[in-house]
Amino acid sequence: MWQASATLVIAAIAGVWAGFDGALSALLGGVINLSAGVVYAFVLAVAPGKTAGATMVAMFRAEAAKILVIIGQLWLVLATYKEAVLPALLAAFVVTVLLFRIALFVRD
Repeated sequence: MWQASATLVIAAIAGVWAGFDGALSALLGGVINLSAGVVYAFVLAVAPGKTAGATMVAMFRAEAAKILVIIGQLWLVLATYKEAVLPALLAAFVVTVLLFRIALFVRD
């Protein structure tokens, strides 16, 4: 939820700053990390570990899938979207990555 909210806020700011391409770039930057998180959860859910070792292997496999999705999507966006506003895209991407890490410290 925090990541999606941050993505929308950054997209709004980027839209004012750089227009439609800035807003779309920020949305894409945030969506890249959000979708990678979904892939991580899916891969982890498909093969849950029954032992501590198997759980660690499943977590490493899920993290590898997440990294591959991030690299692939960044490449796809940067290769196909020639009007991408790089500062907006990277700002949203980096903020969503940091919020994912900070979310571990937030208590409900």
